[in-house]
Amino acid sequence: MDAFFASVEQRDHPELRGKPVAVGGSGGRGVVAAASYEARKFGVRSAMPSVTAKRLCPDLIFVRHRFDAYRDASQTIRDIFRHFTPHVEPLSLDEAYLDVTDDLRGIGSATRIAELIRARIKKETKLTASAGVSYNKFIAKLASDQNKPDGICVIKPGDGARFVATLPVRRFHGVGPKGAEKMARLGIATGADLAAKDIDFMRAHFGSLADYLYRAARGIDLRPVRANRVRKSVGGERTYREDISSGAALRQAMDSIIEIVWDRIERAEAKGRTVTLKMKYTDFTQITRARSLAENVSDKSEFGQLGHALLEELLPLPMPIRLMGLTLSNLEGAERDEPAPDTAQLSLL
Repeated sequence: MDAFFASVEQRDHPELRGKPVAVGGSGGRGVVAAASYEARKFGVRSAMPSVTAKRLCPDLIFVRHRFDAYRDASQTIRDIFRHFTPHVEPLSLDEAYLDVTDDLRGIGSATRIAELIRARIKKETKLTASAGVSYNKFIAKLASDQNKPDGICVIKPGDGARFVATLPVRRFHGVGPKGAEKMARLGIATGADLAAKDIDFMRAHFGSLADYLYRAARGIDLRPVRANRVRKSVGGERTYREDISSGAALRQAMDSIIEIVWDRIERAEAKGRTVTLKMKYTDFTQITRARSLAENVSDKSEFGQLGHALLEELLPLPMPIRLMGLTLSNLEGAERDEPAPDTAQLSLL
């Protein structure tokens, strides 16, 4: 989807249309969750501190998030996907992989299916979507960003390596700012630069990412679309306006996090054995602590006791924190994966 959260706000509030909009908090600790394309022209991006965004775009309009509205739109969009194929792997509320080999409507063309999906999304939600059509997940994902907003990009079999060769390595999934800096020091700026390196070089410098990067630079991705990918964790976190340091304030913050996360656990009907506490200090360093049980966490009380026990082990803290979160993992069924359909690939064209 194109600027999904911000686009929903502009759709539902006509006075915001055509204006730079950011979804998120405008306070000193606020973070941009999504930015409209009008805001992006000024350099405003998601995950950017709100104070930075406001400095880049003084006329930026901040709106509070409305996750119920985003979830409703997302459900409509997923229903549209499943009209065309049963193989839908959601990545988030606004993005998914579709394997259209199982062509439910007998259309015979992946590109045509993508166009029909985009048209129905616009008609039923008044929102726009961009699509990448290709022969594997890695290239389809890259292609989906190529002609945003409201665009489509098709990369045919045989053209994948040439397409990847032209892209900056920062576009590769899994390559963050630090990874890109390391590659720059090694003289690697594009997919073509990566493809010029042999596997021994890759393994020597990139460890567990080496094989993935080696294949990706050649347009190869063997991952199937997982239609029923099982959730591996349920969690939540909060960033605070003021740093928290006292034991009383930390325990109160923990109580609040327990309420938030346990509500999500119940809605997801999740059962798991491991509770993890995450905290970020005021200097942005991060710490995690986890505890696993032999059996699933039985109820909210036990979940809360584990959260508080993990916190108490760390007190007194060496410095105040700006973020706290809890996660339940080792969920039942997380080891299962749906097998990929063993059928011939549908024509891209």
